[in-house]
Amino acid sequence: MPVATEEEEDNRLTQKIARVLDEARASNATHLRKLKDMAALRSSSSSLLRFFALFSKTLTPLFNFHRRAASAERIVRFVAIFASTRDEKCAADCDAFLEEFLRFLVRAAGAANKTARFRACQVISEIIMRLPDDTEVSDELWDEVIDSMKVRVGDRVPVIRTFAVRALSRFANDSENSDVLELFLQTLPLEQNPDVRKTIILSLPPTNASSAAIISCTLDASESVRKAAYCVLASKFPLQSLSLLLCHAPPSHWPHPVSKLRLWEEKIAVDSIWAGIKWFRLSGSSCIKLRTIILQRGLADRSTGVAKECLKLMKDEWLVKCCNGDPLELLKYLDVETYELVGESVMGSLLKAGLVKVQDGQSIKQFLASTNNTTEGCLKVYIWLFHCSLSINIKVFYRCHHWISGNRVQLMEAEVALYWRTVCKHLQTEALAKGSDAAMTMGTEAAVYAAEASDKNDLLERILPAAVSEYVELVKAHIVAGPNYRFTSRQLLLLGAMLDFSDATNRKVAGAFVNEMLHRPLEHEFDEDGNKVMIGDGIHFGGDKDWADAVSGLARKVHAVQGEFEEVVLRVVEELAQPCRERTADFMQWMHCLSVTGLILENINSFRWMQGKSAELLQSLLLPGAKHIQLDVQRVSVRCLGLFGLLERKPSEELIKQLRFSFVKGPSPVSTMACKALIDLGMWHGPQEVDKAMNRDLLSQLRDNAVPFHPVKLCDSSEDLNIELLDLLYARLEGSDRCSTTDADENESVQSVLGEGFAKILLLSEKYQTIPASAHPLIFAKVISLYFCTETTELQRLKQCLSVFFEHYPSLSVNHKASNIDSTTGCLKCICKAFIPVMRSMWPGINGKAAGSPVMVSNMRKRAVQVSRFMLQLIQAPLYAKETEQVDENGSNNSPEAMDDSVDVSDDFEYGEEGLAIRIAAEAASFHSKKTAAERSYLSAISRILFLLQFRPSEQGAVKLMRRLLKRVAESVSAEKELVKELKRMAERLRAVEKDPDQELLPDEAHLILERLELELNLNEDESREMPPTPAPRSVRPTRARGRARHVEESSSDDEVSPTSVVPNNPGTMSTRSQRASKTAAMTKMTIANRAIRVNNDDEDIEEVSEVTSEDDSDESDVSLE
Repeated sequence: MPVATEEEEDNRLTQKIARVLDEARASNATHLRKLKDMAALRSSSSSLLRFFALFSKTLTPLFNFHRRAASAERIVRFVAIFASTRDEKCAADCDAFLEEFLRFLVRAAGAANKTARFRACQVISEIIMRLPDDTEVSDELWDEVIDSMKVRVGDRVPVIRTFAVRALSRFANDSENSDVLELFLQTLPLEQNPDVRKTIILSLPPTNASSAAIISCTLDASESVRKAAYCVLASKFPLQSLSLLLCHAPPSHWPHPVSKLRLWEEKIAVDSIWAGIKWFRLSGSSCIKLRTIILQRGLADRSTGVAKECLKLMKDEWLVKCCNGDPLELLKYLDVETYELVGESVMGSLLKAGLVKVQDGQSIKQFLASTNNTTEGCLKVYIWLFHCSLSINIKVFYRCHHWISGNRVQLMEAEVALYWRTVCKHLQTEALAKGSDAAMTMGTEAAVYAAEASDKNDLLERILPAAVSEYVELVKAHIVAGPNYRFTSRQLLLLGAMLDFSDATNRKVAGAFVNEMLHRPLEHEFDEDGNKVMIGDGIHFGGDKDWADAVSGLARKVHAVQGEFEEVVLRVVEELAQPCRERTADFMQWMHCLSVTGLILENINSFRWMQGKSAELLQSLLLPGAKHIQLDVQRVSVRCLGLFGLLERKPSEELIKQLRFSFVKGPSPVSTMACKALIDLGMWHGPQEVDKAMNRDLLSQLRDNAVPFHPVKLCDSSEDLNIELLDLLYARLEGSDRCSTTDADENESVQSVLGEGFAKILLLSEKYQTIPASAHPLIFAKVISLYFCTETTELQRLKQCLSVFFEHYPSLSVNHKASNIDSTTGCLKCICKAFIPVMRSMWPGINGKAAGSPVMVSNMRKRAVQVSRFMLQLIQAPLYAKETEQVDENGSNNSPEAMDDSVDVSDDFEYGEEGLAIRIAAEAASFHSKKTAAERSYLSAISRILFLLQFRPSEQGAVKLMRRLLKRVAESVSAEKELVKELKRMAERLRAVEKDPDQELLPDEAHLILERLELELNLNEDESREMPPTPAPRSVRPTRARGRARHVEESSSDDEVSPTSVVPNNPGTMSTRSQRASKTAAMTKMTIANRAIRVNNDDEDIEEVSEVTSEDDSDESDVSLE
């Protein structure tokens, strides 16, 4: 009777628990009241274990409900709150219930049912996130929970991994559980699910190790992951955490000690202290780079949501909280001298958001105010600098020097110069836009726009210097200040585009300044031997392309009258070229003159305003400069020759000859520049026009369909000028060309320039009708070999260029026209035709390609297989939608999808997957029956591509021919039974695609297909299309039988007595042997076993020597031994 009473009580308690859970499932609003009811049930229970047993039993159906319905989520939330809430009146019961419940959940997390694991991890994560810090739980139980969640992080179900990561997130910042953070950092780059990656990022604590992982996720493919990364950076990584830590080391601890007395005597010892300053700032360079990477990626993100999250990070956290709303302070954290584009992007975003407010009194004019600083005051600054051991800035020394000298110009910091340039540019753009809007509208709206434009212009006038003379004085002061103010000087030069030079006086002052800038010699220094060493790239004016663009922009703004810019710059060139003509100029004067010449050639469109001085410029300056003894002079002269040729209507003979000579005979930097010039001229004028400029008959293997291409000996001076331009460029990529100096150490090599040039030619092949279509596969094969070449790994620019090329080239084939390839098939036919030559050229042991060590051969084979799969992806890449749509004469839209329903849509098998399959089959059938190990592995690799190719039902001729060729392919790889089985399956698929399997392909039709594919293959009319039988499986007989079989062959070759008499032919008739006969048989067996062991050892030694040769590469005769 008492038992029945307990059961009734259990039933009543179970019903009450179920009722509370049902009511909590209905709405979150009832949870607070139902928590009290559930706590009352727990207190009223006679035993806590009894209550827990009934509670867990009632909750069990939740662990079988996989749908994430709102009602189920409410129950999970309610249960987690109930387990994590600790009542002080019954704290012991709460702690005991929590421990029992966690143990129950840990057991459920290890269940085989994925729904149970999911609900267990979900509830555990909710409990851990809601637990107060003073909760008392045994360490052993926490270890069990943590270990269980670590295991679930590797679960195959993504949602389980998500909640497991969430459960562990609270322990990631605990020093005692550092392995949790390590697990997160190891899992993040390997995780495939974006939701799991997002949860991991949100769970990472702010540490040095996690910051790199979070920043790397700003390039994640998922938008939600990128947004989460910026959210974490905003909430957990303030700007100061990525700032430069000041070193408090005294000057005596600097890498290069500096004498204070010497500094005092010489005013400024720039060179001596610069190493110390670099040492102080070294630890902050990586932090600055991290900040710039964060902003650069976020502000330029393709997703507006990510860009807004990055802007929120920059505005709310970095600008407002860390920089007190001052944009100049933010720019100082970004090192705008090194990361100028990032600074411009930041200022552009802040200006568009209206976060930059110009205060009253702030303008560029404040740097022109006269200063009355005395020498005594500046000496105090010197004394402070000498005794300061924190942050030393060399620009402070320069500023003090100018103050002491009585200069009325106060020098700008780099951040200030960039700030004012971007602000002025924004104001000018806004004023023009509002003015245009006012002109396009009428009435009150036009008046409002006009007023806004007027306000912008007034603010711009208030910021800019009042007179051009003041602007010139400001720029000169910064130029004279030295190389450390070069960035500021360039920003001020760019600021000149906002000034008004319509007044004659202003134009005269600015013109004199521009003339002075053009005459300013190049900056240089002296080496240990007293020789001049130029500072800069040695190509552009001023040693920097940005500087040259700034000077040319100001010059064109000042001399805006048509033809005036050319006249002024040409006059400067004539003055600078005078000592060059007289052969009295040194190499620095030559380079200064040629840099100014390049400045004018870059900024004009024709020789119209040069008043017939172009020929004189070519003969007296450019051609002699290209023959100068100094290497840097040759390089800049060759660059000017390339620019000069682009302005000519037809390239001149002397110019082309000099460029070809510099390309072939010049050193690596000169050859690279000549290569750029030749490719640019070829693409601008066309290769045929460049060849015509030679005025002689040139040879061309590419035009004459010479396959294979015979390399040209560029070292032979009698041969290099008698070939066409494309042959000359192509020959440089051949492996036999090693006459010139290797350029592996150069940042930009000839290989890189040629690869980019040929990629552009292929991509724009429809514009170059004179290039023979037969040359496209050769060029493509060379480009793809260059892309996968290990020697070009360091050429990142080339890799990036070619990756973009391969992404678009196969999808733009409709625009690729050639002489004998129609507009819709040029690209794909080029890729299909280049497939076999590329594989032959890359496979070791084929076409005479050297093999090398086993490891090298293995790597070469892997790379060749990778190339084959890559080319297959190019062939299977779909065309762009707008390119595939074709409109017929009646105006109907016929896309490829609409044409698939027809029986014979086209005869385009030669550029599709069918044509590639026939080419591979013909290649496999061309090998003899006796093949080397390299040939066998090569055939195995290309035959495996066949399984990945699809045949269209419309190409019945190609299907029938392929079925016929598959038998030959199977015979060429007959030693590989798995491969033969795959070929049989392919034959069955082809038979299913074939409309009339019993109808044979006519010989004329087969020869027509092969002729269109430019293949030569003898077809036997009586040849059957049935596949050969699969090789018999290897024997499973004992080893001694294998040894006897080997002994049979070995003894037969040596004319020895056969030991087969030991094993009778008919075991059933065997009688009892004598003792001597048994002993003889035993001895014979031992001898055979020993010989078999020796043979096996020899075979193992051979396999060890040739590790890269698979067991399928063994000789076919080995099959008979088994």
